[in-house]
Amino acid sequence: MRLSYSYSQILKVAFPLMLGTFIQSIVMITDAAFLSRYSTLSFDASGNAGLIYVTLFMGLTGLGDASQIIMARRIGQGQPKALNAVFQSAMLVIFCFAIVFFFMIQTSVGDMLMGYSKNKALAQEQIDFLSVRSYGFFMGVLMLSLNSFFMATGKTWVIMVSTAIFAFSNIILDYLLIFGFWNVPPMGVEGAALASVISEGITATVLLILLYKSKERLMYGIFSKFQITIRSLQRLFKVGMPLVIQGFFALATWTVFFTWIEQMSTYDLTVSQNIRAIYFLAFVPIFGFGATTKTYVAQYMDIKDRTVIPKIVRRIQFLIMIFLLLIFHGALLYPAQMIAIINPDPTYIEDSAYILRMVFGSILFFGLSTPYFQTINGSGNTRVTLAIEIICMVLYISYAYLTIKVWNWNIAAVWTVEYLYFISLGLFSILYLYIFNWRKKEY
Repeated sequence: MRLSYSYSQILKVAFPLMLGTFIQSIVMITDAAFLSRYSTLSFDASGNAGLIYVTLFMGLTGLGDASQIIMARRIGQGQPKALNAVFQSAMLVIFCFAIVFFFMIQTSVGDMLMGYSKNKALAQEQIDFLSVRSYGFFMGVLMLSLNSFFMATGKTWVIMVSTAIFAFSNIILDYLLIFGFWNVPPMGVEGAALASVISEGITATVLLILLYKSKERLMYGIFSKFQITIRSLQRLFKVGMPLVIQGFFALATWTVFFTWIEQMSTYDLTVSQNIRAIYFLAFVPIFGFGATTKTYVAQYMDIKDRTVIPKIVRRIQFLIMIFLLLIFHGALLYPAQMIAIINPDPTYIEDSAYILRMVFGSILFFGLSTPYFQTINGSGNTRVTLAIEIICMVLYISYAYLTIKVWNWNIAAVWTVEYLYFISLGLFSILYLYIFNWRKKEY
C-alpha cells in the first residue's frame, strides 16, 4: 500500500529519520567536543580519519540505499513477497564489501597516510583510530540492511529508536574511553573509535530484535526462507553499484579536500574540522527528507498521474527549508557560540565563525537541490546520479586544487567551493528531470 503524500504523512515518514540524523549529529558534535578537550591533535586526526572511514562506509550505504529503492518499488507494485530476496541479497553483498574494506584499512591505509601526510604524528593518530574503527564495517551489515527495510516500508520510527540507543551508549562510552575511568587508562582517539564500534553492535542487536517482533517481518516474509537469487543480486548491483561508486567518490573528494587543507597548516585544518562538525546539523533535514524522497518516488513511479511526484518534491523542498531555518539558523545568527561548543579554544573561533556564516547560503542551495537529485535515485536511474555526481566532483576538486595549490587563497576563500558543488548538483538534476523521460526505468 502506497504512503499518502499529505504534508502530515511526509513529515510522519521523515521526522523519525531527521530525529535519527539529529541524534547522530549530537554524537558527532560530542565526539568532537570531547576530543578537542583531550588533544587538538586527536581532534584533527579523528576528523580526517573519520572521513576515510565514512568514504568507504558510503560504499556499503550505497548498497543499502539500492535495496531500499527496490523494496519500496516492489511495495508500490503490490509484490510484498519479493522483498525477502532483495533483503537477503543485500545482506550478503554488503557483508562481502565489508570484508574487503576491513582488510584494506588493516593492510594498506597506514602506509598511504604516512606517505602523504605532512604531520607524521597526525598520521599515526589516524592509523590508531582506523585500526579500531574498521571493525564497524561488520556492524554495518545488519544496520544498513535493516534500516533499508524499515525505510522502504515507511516504518521510520524504528530508525529513530535505534539511533537514540546508539547515541546514548556512544556518548557515555566516548567519555569513559577517551578520558579513562577506574583502572582503564585514557585511550584518546582509539577510545572514540572503540566507543562507536561497541555502540553500533548494540544498535544492530536492537534492530534485529525489533524486526523479529514486527508484523512487517511476517507481512513481507523476511527470513521466511533462504532466498538469495541471481535475479535479485543482478537488480541490486544494477541499481546499487552506481550508488556505491557515487557515495565513495563523493566522500573521497571531501577527504582529498581536507588532506590538502592539512598540507596548508594545522591551524587551517582545525578551523575546517570545526566547520565540518557543525555541518552535520544542516544534514538533519537534508538527509532525512532525502531518504523520504527516494521512498516516495519509488512507490509512485508506476502511477499514471504524472503530477504527483513533482507535487511531492515541492512539498518536501518546502519542509526542508522550514526545518533548515529551525535547526541551522545559528550558523547565520550566532556562529561563534556554535563553534565554541565544538572547540572552546579562542584561537580558532573567529575564523571558524566567519566561514560558518559564509557557507550558510550554500546549505540552502543543498536543501533545494537534494529532492531533485534523490528523485532521480528513487526512479532507479542511479547511473545518471553517478554521472551528475562525477561532474560535480570534478568541478569541486578542480576548484579546490586551484584555490589551495595554485592561487594560495586563505581558508575562508577556499570554502566557497561549497557553493559551486551544491548549485551544480541542483542544476544538473533539474536539467535531467526536465529533458529526459526518467519514468521509463525498470528494475
